[in-house]
Amino acid sequence: MSSILIKNPLCVATLNDSSEEFSGGHILVENGYVSSIGPGEVTFNAEKVIDAGGMLVIPGLINTHHHFYQTLTRNIPLMQNEELFPWLKHHYEVWRELDAEAFDVSSRIAMLELMQSGVTTSSDHLYLFPEKAGPELIDIEIRAASELGLRFHPTRGSMSLGQSSGGLPPDDVIQEESVIQADVKRLVDRYHDSGPGAMTSIALAPCSPFSVTADLMRWTAKYATENDLKMHTHLAETLDEEQFCMQHFGMRPVDYARSLGWLNGNAWYAHSVHVSDDDIARMGHAGVGISHCPSSNMRLGSGIAPVREMLDARVNVSLAVDGSASNDSSDMLLEMRNAVLLSRMRPQEYWLNAREVLRMATRGGAAVLGRDDIGSLEVGKRADLALFNMNTVQQAGSLSDPIASLVFTTRSGPVDHLIVEGRILIENGHLPQDLEQLTAQHNRISGAILAQAAERTGLDYLQKD
Repeated sequence: MSSILIKNPLCVATLNDSSEEFSGGHILVENGYVSSIGPGEVTFNAEKVIDAGGMLVIPGLINTHHHFYQTLTRNIPLMQNEELFPWLKHHYEVWRELDAEAFDVSSRIAMLELMQSGVTTSSDHLYLFPEKAGPELIDIEIRAASELGLRFHPTRGSMSLGQSSGGLPPDDVIQEESVIQADVKRLVDRYHDSGPGAMTSIALAPCSPFSVTADLMRWTAKYATENDLKMHTHLAETLDEEQFCMQHFGMRPVDYARSLGWLNGNAWYAHSVHVSDDDIARMGHAGVGISHCPSSNMRLGSGIAPVREMLDARVNVSLAVDGSASNDSSDMLLEMRNAVLLSRMRPQEYWLNAREVLRMATRGGAAVLGRDDIGSLEVGKRADLALFNMNTVQQAGSLSDPIASLVFTTRSGPVDHLIVEGRILIENGHLPQDLEQLTAQHNRISGAILAQAAERTGLDYLQKD
C-alpha cells in the first residue's frame, strides 16, 4: 500500500528532537516514509484512511535483545526459582533437543507476540546451535521475519567454550570457532543490508564471557570493525558472572570487555546490572549501547541496573524483553511498565518516568542498533507506527495523559494497528495469520523436548514446589 492517511488521533508522540506531542491533525505515509505530520488537517486522496479518534500513535517499538527459541521453555517448574547459572545449566539440557522445526515455530511465536505489543523492529540473539538442528538457524529466523514483515536485526551468536574447557554450556551445543567465523561471513555476505530502510541487518554476538573464548571475542571485534557491523553480548548481568571473570581473567566484566576491544561505539551489551560508576563513565565516553531488561533481571533475581546513571552519562540505553524463559513474555508494553516500576525501588533521584522509558523503547533502540531512519515520527523517517485505542476498560480514567497511560496501565488486547515500512501488518487488532494452529504446533514441540530431556537426564522438570 503506497499511501496511508492517519487522521484525528487522540494523541501523537513523535519522539522527535523537540519531543513534540499533539492531538488531532494527521500523519501521511507515502511509499514507506512519513511524508507529512502535524496538528493541522491535510487534504490527500490516500489509498487507505485510518480514523485514529481515541487512539495514541507512537513510533513502532524497538526490542534490542531477545532469544526467540526460549518461547518453547517458559516457566518450567524445575527452573522457576533459580538464579542465572543453575537456570542456564538446566535449560541447556532442554535446549539441546531443539531441531529446525522448533527454531522456526518458536521464532514466529516470539515475533507475533512482540508485534501484538507494538514492536516493529526486533533484534534476536541466537547463540545456540544444537547438532540435531543443523547449522543454518539464522536463515530460518530471517525467513520468518520476512514473511511476517517485521524489521529484523538478527545477531549471529556463538558459544565456543564448553564444559570440558571450563565453560558453562554442554559441549554438544557449542561450535568450533572456524565454523562460527565461516558462518558469520556467509550470513553477512548473503543478508546484511546497511542502507536506509534496511529490513535485515546482521550483527555479531558471542554469548558471554563464560561461554566463548577470548580469541573469539577479539576476532569478532576486529571483523565487526573492519566490516562496519554492530556487535552484541551479555555483560555484567549477575554477580556470578563477575566472580567468573575475576577467577578466570583477573578483572571485572567491563574491564575484560575493554581488554578485548569491546568498549567502543559499535558494541551494545545486554543487562549491565553490576557496573561501577567508573564503568558507566567509560561506557558513556565510548558510546556503547545497553539493552535494559527489567523483567528478566527481576525474574532471575539479578539486580537493578543503574539506568539513571547510564542516561546521565550519555550511555545509549534501549529496552528489551530478553528471552521468554527468563521473562516469561515478549511484551514491550509490560517491559516499559516494569522499567518505570523497578527504577522506583531505588531512591527517588534514580526514578525513571513514562516518557523516558518510551524514548528508550524507540529512539534508544534505534541508537543502539545504529539507525537514524526509525525510532521517531517525522518527515523522512521510515513509516513504522503503532496505534493504540485508549478507550479500554484497563485505561478508563487515565486519559489526562495518554502517553503515560500506555506505560503505567496494562492492556489485555493487542495493538490496534501496526505499520512497518508503510505496510499494515496488524489492522483492528487482527494478526496476519491464524494463531491457533501455530500455537498448537508450538505446544506440541515444547512438550516433546521437555519429555526428551527428562528421559535423557533423569531430571523431573515438572516437579513443583
